[in-house]
Amino acid sequence: MTGNKRGHGAVIGRLLAGAAVAALVLQAGTALAQERTKIEWWHALGGRLAEIVDKLIVDFNASQDKYELVGINKGNYEETMAAMVAAYRVGQQPTLVQAAERGFLTMLNSGAVVPVPELMQNQGYDIKWDDFVAPVAGFFLVDGKPAAMPFNSSTPIFWYNADHFKAAGFDKPGETWQEIDTQLRAIKEKGVSDCSMVLANDFFWSMLENYAAIQDQPWGTKANGFGGLDTEFVFNQSPMVVGQLERLQSWMNDGVLQLAGQGLAPDQLFTSGQCSTFVASTAAHAGVESTAKFNWSATFLPHEEGVEPKNSTIGGGALWVMKGETDAEYAGAAAFLDFVASPTTQAWWSKETGYVPVTMTAYEAIKADGYYDEHPTREIAILQLSRGTPTDNSRGFRFGNHNQSMQLLVKEVQSVWTGEKTAQQALDAAVEQGNQILRQYEKLHAGG
Repeated sequence: MTGNKRGHGAVIGRLLAGAAVAALVLQAGTALAQERTKIEWWHALGGRLAEIVDKLIVDFNASQDKYELVGINKGNYEETMAAMVAAYRVGQQPTLVQAAERGFLTMLNSGAVVPVPELMQNQGYDIKWDDFVAPVAGFFLVDGKPAAMPFNSSTPIFWYNADHFKAAGFDKPGETWQEIDTQLRAIKEKGVSDCSMVLANDFFWSMLENYAAIQDQPWGTKANGFGGLDTEFVFNQSPMVVGQLERLQSWMNDGVLQLAGQGLAPDQLFTSGQCSTFVASTAAHAGVESTAKFNWSATFLPHEEGVEPKNSTIGGGALWVMKGETDAEYAGAAAFLDFVASPTTQAWWSKETGYVPVTMTAYEAIKADGYYDEHPTREIAILQLSRGTPTDNSRGFRFGNHNQSMQLLVKEVQSVWTGEKTAQQALDAAVEQGNQILRQYEKLHAGG
């Protein structure tokens, strides 16, 4: 009996000792988990792109044990910007925020951001800024260095249903808008499709702003705002830009161009095979490749007859670092930005999304492994962005409160679709209202 009791006591002792060790291990694990500094990042990517962002975050968190990046989708770009402004006012801002390219001046002059080059230098990272793809980084340059980290950079390209074009008797889309006009009308007239083209949600960027850039037409004075806050919109004075909107209006009236119905997205109408073409970001690759069940392809944006086309301009966004964070959070933000800019991450990101690789090292690596030979439509964006020598009209757009003036333009163009205004009247109104916004912004930031 005594021996059994001792044995029983030994077992209890071992169990208690084991429990103590397990508790210590659990406490140590908890301590290690707690040692990770949380870095909050607000972004504006949804759908398939959101899934890829989630994978990016998982990969970063697994690559080191000091920081835990927490990604939060805040809606579209406008909603994300509004949420950031509201949060900053009460000291609840994230460490990192993704902002669209047209919000560049708003972010730069907000007084709420830490320049990325300053952050990276302070944290001991040697970023080779001259390795960044010129037409991408050039948009964000301040004193020769990007104020924000270029992230999801894209440009619009011309997507088409190759089966529909073949059925209509065409090998591929023409290079000029005049040829495209003939082809789209033929597709409809021959009964190949009742929807020759669906209008993208960002048509103001893909079909108007980029149209002006490629045709080397001024959208605004002062090199489209790059030369100073005293810029003015002048796109209503370009016969080509007016003519482009008139062309779209004609297509709309003739049923060649269609709007997506309520609850439907333009890319869904294309990938379902219902609509033959649409002009949209190269980032549409993620959705088209995973959804379309027909032979599809893409090509450069058209240009007018007799025009030597210039480069298109970038869209998408960049990553900004907010003021008011701790040193540990800034260290984590810098680590993530370095991770994002690495050639390995950039090559993966570009292949997964269709966005342009932001560094030449990444671009050359993708090209060297034959990826573009197997996926030629993936290289269109960077070739189109790099075409020719940028001019004051094709470098990009840098306007204060650009989101507001863009929304006014969209509203005015909608009055063209409904027949309330002519193209010229709508553009005149958009310019007049847009210039009022520019003057308000200039006054607010005078001397800034």
